[in-house]
Amino acid sequence: MPGLASKIIMLFLRAQLSGWSEGTIIEQRTRQEKSARIFHIPKHVRSQLINIDGIPSELIESPDSNAGTILYLHGGAYALGSINTHRELVARLVIATKYNALAIDYRLAPENPFPAALEDALLAYKWILTKGINPSNVIIAGDSAGGGLAIATLIALRDKGIPLPAGAFCFSPWLDLTLSGDTIAKNGKHDPILSSSILEMYAQYYSGKNKASNPLISPLFADLRNLPPVYIQSGMNEILLSDSLRFCEKAQRSGVDATLETWEDMFHVFQLFSFLPETTDAIKHVVDYLNRIR
Repeated sequence: MPGLASKIIMLFLRAQLSGWSEGTIIEQRTRQEKSARIFHIPKHVRSQLINIDGIPSELIESPDSNAGTILYLHGGAYALGSINTHRELVARLVIATKYNALAIDYRLAPENPFPAALEDALLAYKWILTKGINPSNVIIAGDSAGGGLAIATLIALRDKGIPLPAGAFCFSPWLDLTLSGDTIAKNGKHDPILSSSILEMYAQYYSGKNKASNPLISPLFADLRNLPPVYIQSGMNEILLSDSLRFCEKAQRSGVDATLETWEDMFHVFQLFSFLPETTDAIKHVVDYLNRIR
Protein backbone atom coordinates (compact mmCIF):
# COMPACT_ATOMS: atom_id res chain seq x y z
CA MET A 1 0.00 0.00 0.00
CA PRO A 2 1.26 3.52 -0.74
CA GLY A 3 2.49 5.58 2.20
CA LEU A 4 1.05 8.91 3.31
CA ALA A 5 3.65 10.90 1.36
CA SER A 6 2.79 8.97 -1.80
CA LYS A 7 -0.93 9.62 -1.37
CA ILE A 8 -0.31 13.34 -0.82
CA ILE A 9 1.87 13.68 -3.90
CA MET A 10 -0.74 11.83 -5.97
CA LEU A 11 -3.38 14.35 -4.89
CA PHE A 12 -0.98 17.21 -5.62
CA LEU A 13 -0.20 15.91 -9.09
CA ARG A 14 -3.85 15.51 -9.97
CA ALA A 15 -4.61 19.03 -8.75
CA GLN A 16 -1.60 20.86 -10.14
CA LEU A 17 -0.56 18.98 -13.28
CA SER A 18 -3.87 18.16 -14.90
CA GLY A 19 -3.40 21.07 -17.33
CA TRP A 20 0.34 20.85 -17.84
CA SER A 21 -0.04 20.22 -21.60
CA GLU A 22 -2.28 23.21 -22.20
CA GLY A 23 -1.15 26.27 -24.15
CA THR A 24 1.64 26.59 -26.66
CA ILE A 25 4.86 24.63 -26.45
CA ILE A 26 6.65 27.80 -25.34
CA GLU A 27 4.10 28.32 -22.55
CA GLN A 28 4.46 24.72 -21.42
CA ARG A 29 8.24 24.97 -21.34
CA THR A 30 8.09 28.24 -19.44
CA ARG A 31 5.86 26.70 -16.77
CA GLN A 32 8.21 23.76 -16.39
CA GLU A 33 11.26 25.96 -16.06
CA LYS A 34 9.54 28.03 -13.37
CA SER A 35 8.54 24.92 -11.43
CA ALA A 36 12.14 23.70 -11.51
CA ARG A 37 13.18 26.61 -9.29
CA ILE A 38 11.99 24.75 -6.20
CA PHE A 39 14.62 22.05 -6.71
CA HIS A 40 18.12 22.62 -5.34
CA ILE A 41 21.24 20.47 -5.43
CA PRO A 42 23.52 19.96 -2.40
CA LYS A 43 26.38 22.41 -2.08
CA HIS A 44 29.02 19.71 -2.39
CA VAL A 45 27.72 18.71 -5.82
CA ARG A 46 29.55 20.62 -8.54
CA SER A 47 28.10 21.51 -11.92
CA GLN A 48 30.01 22.84 -14.91
CA LEU A 49 28.39 24.19 -18.05
CA ILE A 50 30.00 22.93 -21.24
CA ASN A 51 29.20 23.05 -24.93
CA ILE A 52 29.47 19.91 -27.04
CA ASP A 53 29.48 21.00 -30.66
CA GLY A 54 26.54 23.31 -30.06
CA ILE A 55 24.69 21.13 -27.53
CA PRO A 56 24.28 22.91 -24.16
CA SER A 57 25.47 20.40 -21.58
CA GLU A 58 26.38 20.18 -17.93
CA LEU A 59 28.87 18.00 -16.09
CA ILE A 60 27.56 17.17 -12.63
CA GLU A 61 29.83 15.52 -10.08
CA SER A 62 30.52 15.11 -6.39
CA PRO A 63 33.86 14.70 -4.57
CA ASP A 64 33.21 10.93 -4.60
CA SER A 65 32.52 10.67 -8.34
CA ASN A 66 35.07 8.09 -9.41
CA ALA A 67 33.09 5.09 -10.65
CA GLY A 68 32.41 6.28 -14.20
CA THR A 69 30.13 8.54 -16.21
CA ILE A 70 26.36 8.53 -16.66
CA LEU A 71 25.05 10.15 -19.84
CA TYR A 72 21.63 11.35 -18.63
CA LEU A 73 18.84 12.14 -21.09
CA HIS A 74 15.94 14.06 -19.55
CA GLY A 75 12.27 13.33 -20.08
CA GLY A 76 9.57 15.64 -21.37
CA ALA A 77 7.86 13.87 -24.28
CA TYR A 78 10.69 14.96 -26.62
CA ALA A 79 9.26 18.50 -26.59
CA LEU A 80 9.73 19.66 -23.00
CA GLY A 81 12.22 19.32 -20.17
CA SER A 82 15.80 20.44 -19.77
CA ILE A 83 18.87 20.12 -17.61
CA ASN A 84 17.20 22.57 -15.23
CA THR A 85 14.11 20.43 -14.71
CA HIS A 86 16.18 17.29 -14.02
CA ARG A 87 19.35 18.60 -12.37
CA GLU A 88 18.22 17.68 -8.85
CA LEU A 89 17.40 14.10 -9.86
CA VAL A 90 20.73 13.76 -11.65
CA ALA A 91 22.54 15.16 -8.60
CA ARG A 92 20.92 12.53 -6.37
CA LEU A 93 22.03 9.83 -8.80
CA VAL A 94 25.57 11.21 -8.77
CA ILE A 95 25.69 11.12 -4.97
CA ALA A 96 24.19 7.65 -4.67
CA THR A 97 26.10 5.94 -7.49
CA LYS A 98 29.44 7.74 -7.17
CA TYR A 99 29.38 8.26 -10.93
CA ASN A 100 29.65 11.71 -12.46
CA ALA A 101 26.97 12.64 -14.98
CA LEU A 102 26.78 14.44 -18.27
CA ALA A 103 23.31 15.93 -18.81
CA ILE A 104 22.47 17.45 -22.17
CA ASP A 105 19.84 19.79 -23.58
CA TYR A 106 19.17 17.82 -26.74
CA ARG A 107 17.14 19.54 -29.44
CA LEU A 108 13.40 19.44 -28.85
CA ALA A 109 10.39 18.79 -31.07
CA PRO A 110 8.32 20.00 -32.79
CA GLU A 111 10.96 22.47 -33.98
CA ASN A 112 13.49 19.65 -34.19
CA PRO A 113 11.76 16.30 -34.80
CA PHE A 114 13.44 12.91 -35.09
CA PRO A 115 16.33 12.27 -35.53
CA ALA A 116 17.60 15.49 -33.88
CA ALA A 117 17.46 14.24 -30.27
CA LEU A 118 19.10 10.95 -31.21
CA GLU A 119 21.87 12.71 -33.14
CA ASP A 120 22.61 14.86 -30.09
CA ALA A 121 22.67 11.86 -27.74
CA LEU A 122 25.09 10.05 -30.04
CA LEU A 123 27.31 13.10 -30.26
CA ALA A 124 27.38 13.44 -26.46
CA TYR A 125 28.28 9.75 -26.04
CA LYS A 126 31.12 10.00 -28.55
CA TRP A 127 32.33 13.16 -26.78
CA ILE A 128 32.61 11.18 -23.55
CA LEU A 129 34.78 8.61 -25.30
CA THR A 130 37.06 11.35 -26.67
CA LYS A 131 37.89 12.22 -23.05
CA GLY A 132 39.62 8.87 -22.70
CA ILE A 133 36.79 7.24 -20.74
CA ASN A 134 36.45 3.54 -21.45
CA PRO A 135 32.97 2.53 -22.65
CA SER A 136 32.91 -0.06 -19.85
CA ASN A 137 32.79 2.89 -17.43
CA VAL A 138 29.87 4.63 -19.16
CA ILE A 139 26.15 4.20 -18.48
CA ILE A 140 23.33 5.74 -20.52
CA ALA A 141 20.22 6.67 -18.54
CA GLY A 142 17.00 8.63 -18.89
CA ASP A 143 13.39 9.01 -17.86
CA SER A 144 10.20 8.89 -19.91
CA ALA A 145 11.09 10.10 -23.43
CA GLY A 146 14.70 10.28 -22.25
CA GLY A 147 14.49 6.61 -21.32
CA GLY A 148 13.27 5.74 -24.79
CA LEU A 149 16.04 7.90 -26.22
CA ALA A 150 18.60 6.06 -24.07
CA ILE A 151 17.55 2.72 -25.56
CA ALA A 152 17.44 4.16 -29.08
CA THR A 153 20.98 5.41 -28.52
CA LEU A 154 22.13 1.90 -27.60
CA ILE A 155 20.56 0.52 -30.77
CA ALA A 156 22.11 3.20 -32.96
CA LEU A 157 25.55 2.72 -31.39
CA ARG A 158 25.35 -1.03 -31.97
CA ASP A 159 24.28 -0.58 -35.58
CA LYS A 160 27.07 1.93 -36.23
CA GLY A 161 29.71 -0.36 -34.73
CA ILE A 162 30.58 2.12 -31.98
CA PRO A 163 31.73 0.54 -28.70
CA LEU A 164 28.75 0.11 -26.39
CA PRO A 165 28.50 1.37 -22.82
CA ALA A 166 28.37 -0.99 -19.85
CA GLY A 167 24.60 -0.71 -19.71
CA ALA A 168 21.58 1.53 -19.34
CA PHE A 169 18.92 2.29 -16.78
CA CYS A 170 15.58 3.96 -17.42
CA PHE A 171 12.75 5.40 -15.35
CA SER A 172 9.29 4.94 -16.93
CA PRO A 173 10.67 4.84 -20.50
CA TRP A 174 8.49 5.75 -23.49
CA LEU A 175 9.35 2.91 -25.85
CA ASP A 176 6.32 2.73 -28.13
CA LEU A 177 5.16 5.95 -29.77
CA THR A 178 2.48 4.02 -31.69
CA LEU A 179 0.69 3.71 -28.32
CA SER A 180 -0.24 0.07 -28.87
CA GLY A 181 0.20 -1.04 -25.25
CA ASP A 182 -2.83 -2.22 -23.30
CA THR A 183 -2.07 -0.11 -20.22
CA ILE A 184 -2.71 3.03 -22.28
CA ALA A 185 -6.39 2.24 -21.67
CA LYS A 186 -6.18 0.15 -18.50
CA ASN A 187 -4.24 2.70 -16.46
CA GLY A 188 -5.78 5.81 -17.97
CA LYS A 189 -7.78 6.63 -14.84
CA HIS A 190 -4.86 5.91 -12.51
CA ASP A 191 -2.08 7.94 -14.17
CA PRO A 192 -2.18 11.54 -12.85
CA ILE A 193 0.21 12.88 -15.49
CA LEU A 194 -0.31 11.24 -18.87
CA SER A 195 -3.24 10.43 -21.14
CA SER A 196 -3.57 8.87 -24.58
CA SER A 197 -4.51 12.21 -26.15
CA ILE A 198 -1.45 13.92 -24.68
CA LEU A 199 0.84 11.13 -25.87
CA GLU A 200 -0.66 11.14 -29.36
CA MET A 201 0.11 14.84 -29.72
CA TYR A 202 3.73 14.55 -28.59
CA ALA A 203 4.32 11.37 -30.56
CA GLN A 204 3.39 13.29 -33.70
CA TYR A 205 5.64 16.20 -32.69
CA TYR A 206 8.67 13.91 -32.40
CA SER A 207 7.93 11.51 -35.26
CA GLY A 208 7.37 14.33 -37.74
CA LYS A 209 7.25 12.85 -41.24
CA ASN A 210 8.53 9.48 -40.03
CA LYS A 211 6.48 6.47 -38.97
CA ALA A 212 6.15 6.17 -35.19
CA SER A 213 6.98 2.47 -35.57
CA ASN A 214 10.53 3.33 -36.71
CA PRO A 215 12.72 1.28 -34.32
CA LEU A 216 14.84 4.34 -33.48
CA ILE A 217 11.68 6.23 -32.52
CA SER A 218 9.94 3.30 -30.82
CA PRO A 219 12.72 0.94 -29.62
CA LEU A 220 10.13 -1.69 -28.72
CA PHE A 221 10.10 -2.62 -32.41
CA ALA A 222 13.88 -2.85 -32.81
CA ASP A 223 16.09 -5.88 -33.10
CA LEU A 224 17.38 -5.97 -29.52
CA ARG A 225 20.11 -8.56 -29.91
CA ASN A 226 23.60 -7.81 -28.60
CA LEU A 227 22.60 -4.89 -26.42
CA PRO A 228 24.28 -4.40 -23.03
CA PRO A 229 22.36 -4.90 -19.76
CA VAL A 230 19.24 -2.77 -19.37
CA TYR A 231 17.51 -1.99 -16.07
CA ILE A 232 14.04 -0.39 -16.02
CA GLN A 233 11.88 0.99 -13.22
CA SER A 234 8.17 1.70 -13.69
CA GLY A 235 5.15 2.50 -11.56
CA MET A 236 2.21 0.10 -11.65
CA ASN A 237 -0.23 3.00 -12.11
CA GLU A 238 1.29 4.57 -15.21
CA ILE A 239 -0.11 4.18 -18.68
CA LEU A 240 3.33 3.46 -20.15
CA LEU A 241 3.77 0.34 -18.01
CA SER A 242 3.08 -1.96 -20.96
CA ASP A 243 6.01 -0.39 -22.84
CA SER A 244 8.40 -1.61 -20.15
CA LEU A 245 6.74 -5.01 -19.77
CA ARG A 246 6.82 -5.79 -23.49
CA PHE A 247 10.32 -4.40 -24.00
CA CYS A 248 11.88 -6.43 -21.21
CA GLU A 249 10.15 -9.61 -22.35
CA LYS A 250 11.38 -9.09 -25.91
CA ALA A 251 14.88 -8.14 -24.77
CA GLN A 252 15.16 -11.26 -22.62
CA ARG A 253 14.04 -13.43 -25.55
CA SER A 254 16.80 -11.75 -27.59
CA GLY A 255 19.43 -12.75 -25.04
CA VAL A 256 19.73 -9.34 -23.38
CA ASP A 257 20.25 -9.03 -19.62
CA ALA A 258 17.07 -6.98 -19.11
CA THR A 259 15.42 -6.37 -15.76
CA LEU A 260 12.15 -4.60 -14.93
CA GLU A 261 11.19 -3.58 -11.40
CA THR A 262 7.79 -2.10 -10.63
CA TRP A 263 6.47 -0.16 -7.67
CA GLU A 264 2.89 -0.67 -6.60
CA ASP A 265 0.62 2.40 -6.79
CA MET A 266 3.43 4.54 -8.18
CA PHE A 267 3.07 6.99 -11.06
CA HIS A 268 5.13 8.15 -14.01
CA VAL A 269 8.76 8.99 -13.05
CA PHE A 270 8.03 9.05 -9.33
CA GLN A 271 11.81 9.19 -8.82
CA LEU A 272 11.64 12.94 -9.43
CA PHE A 273 10.20 13.37 -5.92
CA SER A 274 13.04 12.85 -3.48
CA PHE A 275 10.93 12.77 -0.31
CA LEU A 276 9.00 9.63 -1.30
CA PRO A 277 10.19 6.45 0.46
CA GLU A 278 9.62 4.62 -2.81
CA THR A 279 12.11 6.97 -4.48
CA THR A 280 14.75 6.24 -1.85
CA ASP A 281 14.22 2.54 -2.45
CA ALA A 282 14.33 2.97 -6.23
CA ILE A 283 17.65 4.86 -6.19
CA LYS A 284 19.18 2.15 -3.98
CA HIS A 285 18.13 -0.41 -6.57
CA VAL A 286 19.89 1.61 -9.29
CA VAL A 287 23.06 1.44 -7.20
CA ASP A 288 22.64 -2.33 -6.81
CA TYR A 289 22.24 -2.68 -10.59
CA LEU A 290 25.38 -0.65 -11.32
CA ASN A 291 27.36 -2.63 -8.78
CA ARG A 292 26.19 -5.86 -10.42
CA ILE A 293 27.25 -4.95 -13.96
CA ARG A 294 30.44 -3.08 -13.01
